[in-house]
Formats: sequence, C-alpha cells, structure tokens
Amino acid sequence: MCFSAPLCAVDKNEGGWNLIDQLAAIGVTFDVIPHLGALVGAYLLALPIGWDREKGERSAGLRTFPLVAIASCGFIQATESLTTGNPEATARIVEGLITGMGFIGGGAILVVKASVRGTATAASLWATGAIGTSVGLGAYDVAIVLAVMTFLTLRLNVNLKPDGPETKPD
Repeated sequence: MCFSAPLCAVDKNEGGWNLIDQLAAIGVTFDVIPHLGALVGAYLLALPIGWDREKGERSAGLRTFPLVAIASCGFIQATESLTTGNPEATARIVEGLITGMGFIGGGAILVVKASVRGTATAASLWATGAIGTSVGLGAYDVAIVLAVMTFLTLRLNVNLKPDGPETKPD
C-alpha cells in the first residue's frame, strides 16, 4: 500500500515503478555508508569509556556510553541536510544535545547521606555526548582527543580520591 501518489506513480514505459528512483527525484538520497562510518566511529570511541564504567560496576556502562555517542552522532547526521549552510541551526542542534546530555548525566548523580556519588559517571556521559557530536560534525580529531582524555582521566585518576568505609569513587 502506498500513501503518497507521486512516490507510487507507475511509469508504464519502464514496466513498473522504482521507489528509490522516485525518492531520488524529490531529493531523498540513501547515502548510508558515510553515516554508518560516523556512527560506528562514535560507537568505537565510546566503547572503552563504557568498558571502564562497566568494570567499576557503575550505573552506566557498556550499553549506555556507546548509545549516548551514537545518538548524539545520529542527531547531527540526521539534521545535516536541514542545517547545511546555516551555522545558527547547527548551533541550536548542538545546544539541544548539550542540554540533553546534562539531563542524562543528572540522572547518574546520587546524594547518599553526606556524600555525592556519580559525578564522574555524569561527566563522562556528557563527554561521550560530545564525542558523538564531534564525530557527527566531522571533527574526528576532537572526538579522538576527548575519548582518550576521558578514558585516561577515569583510569589514571581513580587512586587520587580516598576510599573511606562509606565512599567509593564514582
């Protein structure tokens, strides 16, 4: 069943209709490979961060971090055709992503008695959103530096925070 007459028009000379050709005629393209490459790149850059959080039994881990990265990248990639040549529109998309990452990170922060836990997880979720956004914008150098610095900060600075009987580094 077809819901749009122009897309379902039958070209009798061709012996039928080709949906891909019809969509291409109105400007819809299926250039999946570059988008797939960006999404896979965002996923792979977030994976070590998720692994670190998972290994430390944190509230977010191997599933959450790559999902945050590919979602951020996906929003940028999906709106690319709408924002081309309009930096203000791109800035609004990025602004929305930053706000959303703050909201997700806020859910990772817990106040237990006199201590606050989850701030490193929240900050690393925010950084992972920035990784995905950077990949989506084509700033691969920024994404790689963010991923490496986030991972190293989580791995190397863990012993700087004292562990008491009631506290565990987040």
